[in-house]
Amino acid sequence: MTTDTVTLPQTGTWIIDASHSSIEFVAKHLMVSKVRGRFSAFSGTVTVAEPLENSAVSVSIDAASISTGDEQRDGHVKSEDFLQVESFPTIGFSSSSIQAKGDGYILPGELTIKDVTRAVELDVEFMGVYADPWGNPKAAFSASTEIDREDWGITWNAALETGGVLVSKTVKIELDVQLQPQGDDA
Repeated sequence: MTTDTVTLPQTGTWIIDASHSSIEFVAKHLMVSKVRGRFSAFSGTVTVAEPLENSAVSVSIDAASISTGDEQRDGHVKSEDFLQVESFPTIGFSSSSIQAKGDGYILPGELTIKDVTRAVELDVEFMGVYADPWGNPKAAFSASTEIDREDWGITWNAALETGGVLVSKTVKIELDVQLQPQGDDA
């Protein structure tokens, strides 16, 4: 399947190649500095349909796999104050459509954190389909969105003497994903 600029993946189920993909986030600390983190354990599928608009995405993230580069902060983010990973071990995303928008796409879906499900829209840039050195097809895309973490019941914060709060309510989520056809182990 092709468009004016890139070849789209063949119809069928593609799986996320987690070793060549990333799910990351950015939040502000003290209202000014950016703290970045990532999830190291996740899986998912993209079912490419004809027409493309009927394609579906499903992603499952191990909430305890979060890493911000600081053990103490990681423990706090995993705690009852934030993700409550003992009670809610999985973060999920699902979508049953994709919409063309300009040179990219919009992926509307539902994000579930702490058993709270809310609608989100990801801005998607599709990079195309390529063959690896062994001739196996791979597809690549990046996506991003911003959420208000309080919409998912993640409300812990601390007021600053100078005004503002310790941790921003807005969190940017960024994905860089490589896909391979289901059943392709390369």
